Amino acid sequence: MTYTTHSPQETEALGEAIAQKLSGGEVIALFGGMGMGKTALTRGLARGLGVEDGVSSPTFALVHEYSGRVPIYHFDMFRVDGWDDLYSTGFFDYLESGGVLVIEWSENIENALPEGVVRIAIEKGGGDDTRVFQIEGLTL
Repeated sequence: MTYTTHSPQETEALGEAIAQKLSGGEVIALFGGMGMGKTALTRGLARGLGVEDGVSSPTFALVHEYSGRVPIYHFDMFRVDGWDDLYSTGFFDYLESGGVLVIEWSENIENALPEGVVRIAIEKGGGDDTRVFQIEGLTL
């Protein structure tokens, strides 16, 4: 399915809508370049799952954990280069946690993504704040 948003607020609202379909154990793989709205989408996802704390990009921490109706583990794989880096993030342990994993820069770990992953590709649309989301593996 394709969805288009025209502002960061609409992107967050899309994230909230996606969250309503999640029950725990899902892996949300985000694909898209710098500034495409991956963190805004994750903010909405987190809010939709009952997270009240602010959500920020885990660029330097590699993973942020949030408590909601199910735990959310927000990964940034931008700097992950190879299996050793991936193991050091604890990624494989988190897969067994029953929480929702949201992975920015999934391009960098494509071969490690599990079966049944929800894939969300984000591209720039016509306007400065317009984003086009291609969602596979989940129906809203």
